[in-house]
Amino acid sequence: MLDQSLLDRLAIRDLLENWVVWRDAGDWERFATVWHAEGWMSATWFQGQAADFIRVSREGFAKGVRILHFLGGTSIDLEGSRAIAQTKMTISQRAQVHDIVCDVVCTGRFYDFLEKRQGVWEIVRRQPIYEKDRLDPVDPSAVLKLDAERLAALPEGYRHLGYMQELIGYKVKRDMPGLTGAEVEKLYAQGREWLAGKAAE
Repeated sequence: MLDQSLLDRLAIRDLLENWVVWRDAGDWERFATVWHAEGWMSATWFQGQAADFIRVSREGFAKGVRILHFLGGTSIDLEGSRAIAQTKMTISQRAQVHDIVCDVVCTGRFYDFLEKRQGVWEIVRRQPIYEKDRLDPVDPSAVLKLDAERLAALPEGYRHLGYMQELIGYKVKRDMPGLTGAEVEKLYAQGREWLAGKAAE
């Protein structure tokens, strides 16, 4: 017989996989079910309530914006009805960069604050950690010239992703957590506090 800890871990992993599949497929009604009512989403281009994230994601999807995700391994820390999950992921996006169609790929982790209420796990807060990225023309024979000053002004972990997103009109947040540094250490501390019973920030 499976113990409760394993059942919780399986439920959380299922939830995290549903997030990616339903969002990227544009399955908005089911995507809304992965969040608690006060759910909060942070990304390079958006920070706010989950309901607003769903709305703007839906609007972008309808306009042809494609920000896609792929998941790797997950590490889950459980403490009663609360959990912190870290999931390896990649974010990929295709758009024109200086009139050349490019793909950008960013590698990192989803850092999720989760809570089980009425027997159901849902996300309270999702904060990506951006570790490294790269930008490539879809046509390998194309010659791409980036603005070096503009590129250098963006954080290392999502420099190329942010470059593309700013070109297509998004406002990119400049202090998101990376592989190391004060921002990610602050996030880890908030995760420990969440597991100890403190409200999510």
